Amino acid sequence: MLRSLSLLAALLATGTGTSFAQVSITGSVQDPSGAAVANAEVVLKAGAAVQPRAARTDYLGAFRFDGLGPGNYDLAVAREGFKIFTTRLKVGNRPPDPLRIKLSLADLRQEITVDNRATQVNADTTENLDIVKLERRALDDLPVFDQDYVGAVSRFLDSGSIGTGGVTLVVDGMETSERGVSASAILEVKINQNPYSAEYSRPGRGRIEIITKPGTSEYHGAFNFLFRDHHLNARDPFALTRPPEQRRIFEGNLSGPVGSGQRSSFLISVNREEEDLESILYALGPLGRIQGNVPNPRRLTFISARLNRQFGQNHTVSWRYEFTDESTKNQGVGGFNLAEVGATASNREHHIYYNHRAVITPKLVNEFYLRSGTHYTPTASLNPGQKMVVLDAFTAGGAQADRLSTENHAQFNEILSWSHGKHFIKIGMNAPDISRRGSNDRTNLAGTFYFSSLADYKAGRPFSFIQQRGEGHLAFVEQVMGWFVQDDFRVRPNLSLAFGLRYDYQNYFPDHNNFSPRASFAFAPGRSRKTVLRGGAGLFYDRTGSGPIADLLRLDGRHLQRIVLSNPGYPAPIPPGNSISAEPSSMARLAPRVRTPYTAQFSFGVERQLQKSTTVTVGYIGTRLISAFRSRDANAPLPPLYTGRPDFSIGVLRQIESSGRLQGDSLEAALRGNITRFFNGMVQYTLGRAYNNTSGINSFPANSWDLTGEWARADFDEQHRLNLLGTLRPGKLFNLGIGLSVNSGRPYSITTGRDDNRDGLANDRPSGMPRNSRQGPGYAALDLRWSRDFFLAPSKKDKGPTATVAMDAFNVLNRVNYAGFVGNLSSPFFGQAVSARPARRLQLSLRLRF
Repeated sequence: MLRSLSLLAALLATGTGTSFAQVSITGSVQDPSGAAVANAEVVLKAGAAVQPRAARTDYLGAFRFDGLGPGNYDLAVAREGFKIFTTRLKVGNRPPDPLRIKLSLADLRQEITVDNRATQVNADTTENLDIVKLERRALDDLPVFDQDYVGAVSRFLDSGSIGTGGVTLVVDGMETSERGVSASAILEVKINQNPYSAEYSRPGRGRIEIITKPGTSEYHGAFNFLFRDHHLNARDPFALTRPPEQRRIFEGNLSGPVGSGQRSSFLISVNREEEDLESILYALGPLGRIQGNVPNPRRLTFISARLNRQFGQNHTVSWRYEFTDESTKNQGVGGFNLAEVGATASNREHHIYYNHRAVITPKLVNEFYLRSGTHYTPTASLNPGQKMVVLDAFTAGGAQADRLSTENHAQFNEILSWSHGKHFIKIGMNAPDISRRGSNDRTNLAGTFYFSSLADYKAGRPFSFIQQRGEGHLAFVEQVMGWFVQDDFRVRPNLSLAFGLRYDYQNYFPDHNNFSPRASFAFAPGRSRKTVLRGGAGLFYDRTGSGPIADLLRLDGRHLQRIVLSNPGYPAPIPPGNSISAEPSSMARLAPRVRTPYTAQFSFGVERQLQKSTTVTVGYIGTRLISAFRSRDANAPLPPLYTGRPDFSIGVLRQIESSGRLQGDSLEAALRGNITRFFNGMVQYTLGRAYNNTSGINSFPANSWDLTGEWARADFDEQHRLNLLGTLRPGKLFNLGIGLSVNSGRPYSITTGRDDNRDGLANDRPSGMPRNSRQGPGYAALDLRWSRDFFLAPSKKDKGPTATVAMDAFNVLNRVNYAGFVGNLSSPFFGQAVSARPARRLQLSLRLRF
């Protein structure tokens, strides 16, 4: 009886009376590999006079304590085979975010303010603070256009760290091309976590990692409705009238137990997008200016279903199925492209996932991921006629885009994690792509005429005619695999080292010596450990993607013919009585000494804990891309007269080379956490520069025999970048999410618009003019989100159903951010912008969750 009265008095003292709201502490417990730790004992203690409360994690590693008041708490987690984890929690009046506790090798004790969940400095190589991390609460409170969380964090990526195939997307530990769940089922999105890990093929600044919600032992769900309408938007500066657009998104997820819920759970997510958007025409034709709006409707349906099942205490299995159906009309229309060059495209995908986590011993964990799927993607032109391209003026005729692409692929990860003393070792193999890709290429069968200017078009003087003929069917198998070993070594509590070695393989390329060593360190000098010195270096090999491989196989001189004629006749490209099939065909091949490009990246930084919930980071990042991909016409007409090709039996001989390079250097500073009393978020500023001599594997130099003018600013180079994301809570009535991006302008090139060297491309530059010599305009946009929660069951507060109404305003100041500056001297738009980034747009949303 006395103990009960003491407990009641302590609970009242900590705020469980009518003066304070009761809150809950929830969380999950993981082993060092990230696998759920079931049956762990979690003890919560509020003081010496209060009886401790205990709970055990379920098979998903989850735990929960309800009915808590504001105050300080001690939390301890214990499980046989792991070291005890202890932490101090400071709980306020607001419902805290779920804790995620990772049982690490060393004893940990740190101060955490649950109200803000700001990351603390940590002398662990995997816990770097120069990271962009958006957890579920931030995803809900920040202004995110169309719930595109991947796009929202992409502004923080480093373009120099992105490979030829684009941004690397990692979902629940597996590299993939789709996020795999609807937006509300995403738990966390992050960039640059553990940047030098050998587990991944690309640096941390070139990949986006997504963690999805697990199944739950209780029923939980969310439903989102997003609405945009042209009446709420500002007019585009290049549109005569405001396009009558509307967009509707219906999205949600439901999770809960299967049966008793002791060992099984499910998660279902659905997303339906209905876009009635319009493309803006801004061109100049023979009869004058062409401006207008063309409907560009799009429909998307996505369904995902996942089942989790625990077998015994040490085995957890997950199955997931995904279905995607997407269609778009008038694809490719807008800007210079008139409505007649549109196409209809659709895409249907099926995917199946399998995941097995096995705790072999408390120190040995095995994880296996398998994903397989099919893609079916047809594209059909609206108009079958010849295509007419007047450079940087207008494009008319047919789209010439007919194609059918299919894909059957499999991906898998096999990772073994072992804890031994001060070492945490991972050994694994991942295969991001083992696929059979098919293509029925019927593009450009009618041919395309290219004109340098409107005057040449009126006079009937094209500089080039390109047409494809022959066998467009292709099927090939692509294999991309990697093996790695990683050792995270806690030398002392304030010093950690990490060493890794990775090997990457891609078929069709003769270079197989692709070993990439990586290393990093974290050191916290002094007794307070409020400052961490952190650095690392590593090599990262590139991949080509499937497109260049397909070009090499079909443009081999035997299958698909690609005819390129310089200064052809018009409207007949060759003299009457001749056959275009007799003209020499173009080919694609690898350079004799081609090798796989690799990026050498290195960095050093300082992290400092300013307050319990505020940190600052300053760091230098160096990037060197060696043997970068680019294309060159190895059969281009010889200077100085450019009268004919060296080999008259071949047209363009596209040679894929690895002779390019890139050099990038940047200084980055960021402030994170509770920056002021009311503002919680992050501010990041980057000062950098990037130079290279190639725009990518598909780019050609202005002159294939003279590359001296190619070394210049990279296409993506922005000297200054400022990004801010955070929430402002001035009171209880609403939350205000803020997103701010301010960037310097990117460069662009000056070209003549003519084909003086007769290689079929009009990318010639004036004599002595280097690539990317002109500066484009800067960019600035302020986004805001106002939201208000309504508790539908006030007595339950955060545990009950909640409705949230919100309004997002993107580019709220309606700043005109010009884009698409024309550097073509032959264009009537030379020196002018022909497009702009979106004007102010408003987005209304309603969320129901329980």
